[in-house]
Amino acid sequence: MMINRRTLLATPALLALPAHAQPIAGGRPVRLVVPFPPGGAVDLLGRLLAERLAPALGQNVVVENRGGAGGILGADAVAKGDKDGTMLGLIGVTTLAAFPFMTNRLPFDPVRDLAPVSQITDGALLCVVNAEIARRHGWTDFRSMLLWSRANPEKVRMGSSGSGTSSHLNIEAINRAAQAQILHVPYRGGGPAINDLLAGNIEMMFDVMPALMPHVESGRFLAFAVSSNATLPFLPNVPGMAAFADLGLGRHNVVTWNAIMAPAGVPEATITRLHQAIGQVAADPAFVQRLQPLGYGTVVSRAPADLAALIQAERPFWQNLVEISGARLD
Repeated sequence: MMINRRTLLATPALLALPAHAQPIAGGRPVRLVVPFPPGGAVDLLGRLLAERLAPALGQNVVVENRGGAGGILGADAVAKGDKDGTMLGLIGVTTLAAFPFMTNRLPFDPVRDLAPVSQITDGALLCVVNAEIARRHGWTDFRSMLLWSRANPEKVRMGSSGSGTSSHLNIEAINRAAQAQILHVPYRGGGPAINDLLAGNIEMMFDVMPALMPHVESGRFLAFAVSSNATLPFLPNVPGMAAFADLGLGRHNVVTWNAIMAPAGVPEATITRLHQAIGQVAADPAFVQRLQPLGYGTVVSRAPADLAALIQAERPFWQNLVEISGARLD
């Protein structure tokens, strides 16, 4: 089976805001909803963005953490928020393009109820294994672990932060394409899964990088692969899926991304203003460098319409992953 990720990657918008631009909504604070609890990668991204977006807009930007239901509660709050540009959300691709295929009970429609502003990041998932378990089983790399899983069905257990997450969808696609037999074990958050991986109660994880890398650096986890087709510039020695083409993974390319969304109905001029401010932030090399340890690359949509097109283009890809995984949110 071939898995293709159709993308409309855009170059950063470099337009600076005019010095005479008026504040949005008379200068009221802008609320940036992060649909996850404090401390995670998305939260850190939101705080870095808010810190730099405030001077770009000329008004305060306040992060609001609204975790729950894998990001649904926060996205729903944005969809029902004020339509004057003072309510924004940092929303991930799974919420926008995958969740609609996992449930008939979403409290909002991502296309109808949310207005695209700009993509802000993309990033791959990192595969790590418990180093002691790897030595015990003779796993020297991702290939040897996959082959071992074929011979030992469901003896390799992968923890994730929950059913329907990008980690879950990714591993089920790998199982299908590579004929692997890795068992998905969902947790209520990444923290408990990491603790069990440290304790040796599970064997591996595919997840976002910030919480995993300290344990890679300490030697307790081994970094075996990233979920993107190619390697990442800041992890040049960790192979991408193209390295495992002989196992059926040559076209596998799971890349997650985050975007700034507003409630539908925000005036077009305000959306344009927000898009320009995000482009100004993303053009700052210091911002780009701060994101790299989080495993994020900076990608800004050329225009809000390009983000709308990206969401539509990605839906078949994520629908396919949902169907492979059988994930449901009901």
